[in-house]
Amino acid sequence: MPRSVRLRPLLLMSVVGAFLLASPLTTPAFPQDSENATAADEAAESASAVDDDAASQEPSDAPEAPAAEHNEAAQPGLQAKVNDAFGALNGFLAAGMFWNVANLFGMGDTVNIPLAVFWLVAGAIFFTVRMGFINLRGFKHAILITAGRYDNKHDHGEVSHFQALTAALSATVGLGNIAGVAIAVSTGGPGATFWMIIAGFLGMSSKFVECTLGQKFREVRPDGRVMGGAMYYLSRGLERIGLGPLGSVLAVFFAILCIGGSFGGGCAFQVNQSLNAVKETIPFFDDVGNRWVYGLIMAGAVGIVIIGGIKSIARVAEKIVPLMCGVYVVAALFIIGKNFGEVPHAIGEIFSQAFSPDAAYGGFLGVLVVGFQRAAFSNEAGTGSAAIAHAAAKTDYPIREGMVALLGPFIDTVIVCSMTAIVIVITGAYDNPDPAFVEARAKGQGATLTSLAMDAEIESFKYVLSIAVCLFAYSTMISWSYYGERCTAYLFGDRASLTYRIVFLVFVFLGSIVSATNVLEFGDLMILGMAFPNIIGVVLLSGTVAADLKVYWQQYTSGEFEVGTTSDN
Repeated sequence: MPRSVRLRPLLLMSVVGAFLLASPLTTPAFPQDSENATAADEAAESASAVDDDAASQEPSDAPEAPAAEHNEAAQPGLQAKVNDAFGALNGFLAAGMFWNVANLFGMGDTVNIPLAVFWLVAGAIFFTVRMGFINLRGFKHAILITAGRYDNKHDHGEVSHFQALTAALSATVGLGNIAGVAIAVSTGGPGATFWMIIAGFLGMSSKFVECTLGQKFREVRPDGRVMGGAMYYLSRGLERIGLGPLGSVLAVFFAILCIGGSFGGGCAFQVNQSLNAVKETIPFFDDVGNRWVYGLIMAGAVGIVIIGGIKSIARVAEKIVPLMCGVYVVAALFIIGKNFGEVPHAIGEIFSQAFSPDAAYGGFLGVLVVGFQRAAFSNEAGTGSAAIAHAAAKTDYPIREGMVALLGPFIDTVIVCSMTAIVIVITGAYDNPDPAFVEARAKGQGATLTSLAMDAEIESFKYVLSIAVCLFAYSTMISWSYYGERCTAYLFGDRASLTYRIVFLVFVFLGSIVSATNVLEFGDLMILGMAFPNIIGVVLLSGTVAADLKVYWQQYTSGEFEVGTTSDN
């Protein structure tokens, strides 16, 4: 019996279960008093694992969000009821994902270490040690591979190494790099920047392992199309080591979460948050009656690209990602150069506050957690999403694509996130007493805070930033559409791909007009949830990757992969 037929009953049960949980009839199962509601909102806002989530808040300083309350009050009755139901569900999920691990050590009253952050960082540390610090020793080789030195036109796959990397980056380099980082520095102080960079380096190892597995257990169809990603290495890989039943359960769980996350955090949330940022510079969109125009434009632009599959997505991503990262980094470097005299002081603050932070920032552990959290949510290392894009790369060496993938967290976190953080520190935006800056920090408006900081240094830069925000959101959506479509095909068969794309475009449009914030944030929680089944499987399969890496590294160091020799592989 085909896999898609076997899985349909399970998927139907999952959908029905989700509907019942979201139904107002079951809302009392999760009491939502005002205190729990606020906690749920704070957790959900910090749960934006897609950086592109534009999640402008970290859980430790999430505001009461009066604007959100106003939006909800204006919602139609049905939408409000559905939103309330999802708020209760979010609270239930967040209570588990953001459970304070510090409670295990009797430190729960002094520091908050969310379970999801602990899970991602612990996995990253394990993979870094298990792979012999491949994030450092493999860095130069990764750059050479991405540059095309080892490209071979006869290798199996659909896109080049560079295209796979940019497609994966387009899903992570986004609004969170602008908004989330600004709030992280405001919350954790300059010292959070240091720990964010450290976490970025650790995340490189997670990406290496999961994307190597994505290549190793991918399925190459007779027509050249590739099917790969976490759902394949969880099912196929664990079956190979005698854990087939566990692998099947984890693969289905991952695919369901990825599909839900693609509609929420990877789609509707992107439109909603980018629109909120764009309307600050384009008054036309500030009118509620005009919001649908933005959604229609975005849906049309996304549809033109995703209809062509990964090859079309990769061609667009390889142009947009370097452009938007380049413009943003150049602007940040200009500001740093303009304030060069402040650089030594800023660097001193970053290092000193990393180990001896002011009490106002929560002490050493508080700052460390804020930095690690922003990095983990930014680069998505450990969630398994990037493995879907990297599985399509043209190569007959899985380890080689893993090397390319490890550059993702470096670019996303170590470079782009750090640029935002340094600008916020060097301009003093994180503690600027100006009322506009104070208000942005108080309301958790990270994008506004970054815009204020950069606009003060580069006249009218807010307009450039608005364009960047649109591109960040757009690139995130086209990549996440591919992630969701591949998971849909895995569960229901290839024929379901077109249906998925149509539904995805509907969600793009809805993102501009739906004000049900809890529904949008539910998608973010699903993306973060992908890390749980993924890391379990990747840890169990890490021995396979370590063995392959040992063989590959011996071949590489002995000179077997010199230029021109790979055409015979």
